[in-house]
Amino acid sequence: MNNNTHIISLFSGAGGLDLGFKQAGFNTIWANEYDKEIWETFEKNFSKTVLDRRSITKIPSEDIPDTLGLIGGPPCQSWSEAGKSRGIDDDRGQLFFEFIRVLRDKKPLFFLAENVSGMMASRHTEALGNIKNHFIESGYDLSFELLNARDYGVAQDRKRIFFVGFRKDLGIKFEFPKPLDKKYFLKDIIWDLKDSALPAKEKTYTNGSACRLENHEYMTGGFSSMYMSRNRVRAWDEHSFTIQAGGRHAPLHPQAPKMELVEKDKRRFVPSKEDLYRRLSIRECARVQSFPDEHIFYYKNLTAGYKMVGNAVPVTLAYHLAKKIYEDLHL
Repeated sequence: MNNNTHIISLFSGAGGLDLGFKQAGFNTIWANEYDKEIWETFEKNFSKTVLDRRSITKIPSEDIPDTLGLIGGPPCQSWSEAGKSRGIDDDRGQLFFEFIRVLRDKKPLFFLAENVSGMMASRHTEALGNIKNHFIESGYDLSFELLNARDYGVAQDRKRIFFVGFRKDLGIKFEFPKPLDKKYFLKDIIWDLKDSALPAKEKTYTNGSACRLENHEYMTGGFSSMYMSRNRVRAWDEHSFTIQAGGRHAPLHPQAPKMELVEKDKRRFVPSKEDLYRRLSIRECARVQSFPDEHIFYYKNLTAGYKMVGNAVPVTLAYHLAKKIYEDLHL
């Protein structure tokens, strides 16, 4: 293994970033994830990576290997447009500073951090500026951009912000890759799965080995008034809605017609077509997130499966960013 491609990963989740970087030529030698529902999935998909299961707040920097690069997506619920948006004042927002602590102590050649678009809301201007300054003061030339995954080979509207920095002594300023000409839509990636999905056992329990394709099962059960307040169906020739971390909020399958507007903030399923409305399966969501089918998600309750998939960075987007970093470093 080429030591010049070794990287480490914080808040690794199910490994979307790690897999994209692996496809570009990097090797994650050490990763950190505190959520026990994710451990099996990460370890079985990255069997050669050491997974440290402790909270990052409890891991001294000397326990972390020296590395070429540091990647990760610090927990983002506190910045979310749907949440209370306390941002940096939230304990989870503070985890961003753990990322910066590791960056300063290990001094890798580069870093990449991902977070939700809600971080750019005007009420967070001061906090966002603060975080940018911390990256710069850590000794890095910072590049910052809001990207939509659909521009980088992903069949999904998904806006996220990325911080990328090269260590100042390298004299490299990262330029984000230009959007690709080729676009992918739902028909391109999940058409072949349309007739083989299984409904969950008792709304949320897995069918396990009964799934003909691993994880190709969907949560059943009702839909909240918030869910029914707008259309949740994208057609075959469109990009998917953003894949979220909650299974109850998963987009509906494109086999169904668009939901009908009944009154302001209230929609319904088209009468007599109700049987066509089902949530995307976990595997379909994983495809939308550009995970290959051999990347298996391990869970007993579908809620955990949807959460892992929805929190991930789309693999193909991660690949295009990693490829540019790889080229910039002349590896």
